[in-house]
Amino acid sequence: MFQPRFPTNPTPRGEVIPLYTPTPIEPHTGHTPAACSCQNPAPAHTSVQLTPGAVVAMAGAGTAVALVVGAVLVSMLLAVAITGVSVALVAVVLRSLLKDLHNR
Repeated sequence: MFQPRFPTNPTPRGEVIPLYTPTPIEPHTGHTPAACSCQNPAPAHTSVQLTPGAVVAMAGAGTAVALVVGAVLVSMLLAVAITGVSVALVAVVLRSLLKDLHNR
């Protein structure tokens, strides 16, 4: 009853596709080819250069995100504070009403 029983894996049916097949590595012969017979040019090396405009734009975006997050957090804090004050006010009113009922 307390010993686990694992189901047995049934034999696979149909075509079995392996998850990974390693590609064979060609051995290094020690020489480099003289020229390529193909007409395709080598891919150009692209690098990202930060221009002053891009830096200003990123700084502006970061500032905007910080302001939005700050506004959301402040509004949530304000909502919690208002809720706390209103609950305390209701508790004071109820306490005074119950005190008046006991005095009569």
